[in-house]
Amino acid sequence: MRLETPISELTRVGKTTAVRLKSLGINRVEDLIFFFPFRYEDYSQIKSIEDLEPDEAVSIRGKVQLIANRRSFKTRKNITEALVGDETGSLKVVWFNQPYLSKTLKVGDEVFLSGKVDESRVQMVSPDYEKISSSKNTVHTARLVPIYHLTSGITQKQIRFLLSQIKSIFSQLDDYIPSDILKKYGYPSLAQALNDIHFPNDKKVADIAKNRLKFDELFLVQLAIQLSRADLNNNSALKVAFIEKATKDFVDSLPFELTADQKKCSWEIIQDLGKDKIMNRLLEGDVGSGKTVVVALAILNVILNGYKVIMMAPTEILAVQHYHTLGKIFKKQKFNIALLTGSKKEINGEKISKSKLLIQLEAGEVDLVIGTHAVIQDNVKIKDLALVIVDEQHRFGVNQRKNLVLRDKKQLVPHFLSMTATPIPRSLVLALYGDLDLSLIKQMPPGRKPIITKLVNELDRFKAYDFIQKQIVDGRQVFVICPLIDPSDKLGVKSVKQEFEKLDKDVFPDLNIGLMHGRLKSKDKESVMDDFLEKKFDILVSTSVIEVGIDVPNASIMMIEGADRFGLAQLHQFRGRVGRGQHQSYCFLFSDNNSVQTQKRLKYLESSSDGFSLAEKDLKLRGPGEVYGVKQSGMPDLKVASLTDVDIIEKAQIESKKIVKNREISTKLREKLNKIRLSMHFE
Repeated sequence: MRLETPISELTRVGKTTAVRLKSLGINRVEDLIFFFPFRYEDYSQIKSIEDLEPDEAVSIRGKVQLIANRRSFKTRKNITEALVGDETGSLKVVWFNQPYLSKTLKVGDEVFLSGKVDESRVQMVSPDYEKISSSKNTVHTARLVPIYHLTSGITQKQIRFLLSQIKSIFSQLDDYIPSDILKKYGYPSLAQALNDIHFPNDKKVADIAKNRLKFDELFLVQLAIQLSRADLNNNSALKVAFIEKATKDFVDSLPFELTADQKKCSWEIIQDLGKDKIMNRLLEGDVGSGKTVVVALAILNVILNGYKVIMMAPTEILAVQHYHTLGKIFKKQKFNIALLTGSKKEINGEKISKSKLLIQLEAGEVDLVIGTHAVIQDNVKIKDLALVIVDEQHRFGVNQRKNLVLRDKKQLVPHFLSMTATPIPRSLVLALYGDLDLSLIKQMPPGRKPIITKLVNELDRFKAYDFIQKQIVDGRQVFVICPLIDPSDKLGVKSVKQEFEKLDKDVFPDLNIGLMHGRLKSKDKESVMDDFLEKKFDILVSTSVIEVGIDVPNASIMMIEGADRFGLAQLHQFRGRVGRGQHQSYCFLFSDNNSVQTQKRLKYLESSSDGFSLAEKDLKLRGPGEVYGVKQSGMPDLKVASLTDVDIIEKAQIESKKIVKNREISTKLREKLNKIRLSMHFE
């Protein structure tokens, strides 16, 4: 038997079982080996029958004294009943719908039973059982027993039985992690780790094995990231000199003073731009922290050096907003600024055909082009491109990032600056963006009023409506967010269409209400947003499409229906859509879910306005896949590790950097790495 052996060739795996195992991702022996348990039942404590306690997970050792099947008169279920005894007493045992047990277990058989005893201490229901044999250790009882994710028709016993068949193959797997790294961190060999995660002697052994296997996964990811970075650093970048006087004059002309964090981040970026080594940096700052002006200082220096800049956003609405914002910031500079999206082509506010815009870009007549994915199409060529900026970094995959930077082989590679308003905890920055240096804006500009956040009881809904009415009378505007577009009876979750109808006809019939959701065409979305900005609507009912980047200074209330359907990080993003003007702003959270846990989670938003602490909390509660859409980032599936394993991520990053620096990649490691890089879409 080998790693490539089809699972169907194992004992007791017929066609039906093979199909069921396939649904778990188990096609070959190797897949089964790397199908890890998600928890353990501790049945290692073996007790005598007289010492059993109610509801305690234990094992007993005894002889079968009686065993028989009967059918329940009421439910017609097959019931197998047995009496098992040791020197201290006897215990009744019951199994449901397993009539074959009366043939498997015979009177006189010595067995281990593992499970929980009922309140009466005289009966054990549906325990795991195992005949005692002198020739082998137990697999399902009297030990720390692994528990696996299952599918219909597959049992825990089947998975453990199949694994026990292939234990001898663990040693066939190449240990691709260098031995000095294993020794440094006290990790066992791969064969030992696999044995100890599937057949652990105790919890400590299982934890050590799990940490070794976590390290494997995270080390390979980090090594792929560091090699990608090394590939980029093998290319030279255009050196952008710091134009000190013009930069100082520009800062002095701003209607506000830069915060210490803004100054620090700007200087980090400007220093990087001055090197012939490619800048690869992530600018991270909470909603409203002032990332745009930091980016503007970088753009200013690039253009004053005679070079060009691309700025890319994930949506047309956000691209248009950057176009207008930077147009105002650079009004006195007289830079040529273009907009290129699927439906919009402009230069300095004037519409232009795509063909003419492409000609001007290639001729070097445009200083800054802002757009969506349209800017990275093959027919877009930009002369003297020195800086690529990507907004909302986590929405673009590794492949897109790399294509952006290595798009034109004839030119020097441009510097890369990524920015995000989504607070990303340090563990995720390390795991997802280990190839990026980090600049962090944590300070908020002075003068911004904290947004007052309230979790509103359903009984107080109409008080909230009255408050909203008064705000609108005072000239303010309101966002209303719903989880879904259309009604969903199954989920019982509010939809924008339902909410729009209710607010428009019943609650605020005298007000102008707009509707926006993801199914609208880009042109229609933009039209709705333009109308909202121009105060043609008092209230905008929307899905999460407004989450990132929408700037409406006059909006002072964010009302979120079905708030429990969103994570804390996303709710914080919604909240950041208000509080952008001089007016006091409010965020009202509504939820039909009254569970203590949900209410406690949402209450956390009332007391915290720190996006980073909220993101950390969200990461613990919901996991990285839910919070950050990890699939979009190019990350492979992690079977045992988590992106919250900060200590192991740090170790993996340290060791991967050393290996890349010293060029010490063994053949075994390179083979394993190539598989990972394919799944990460690095190529």
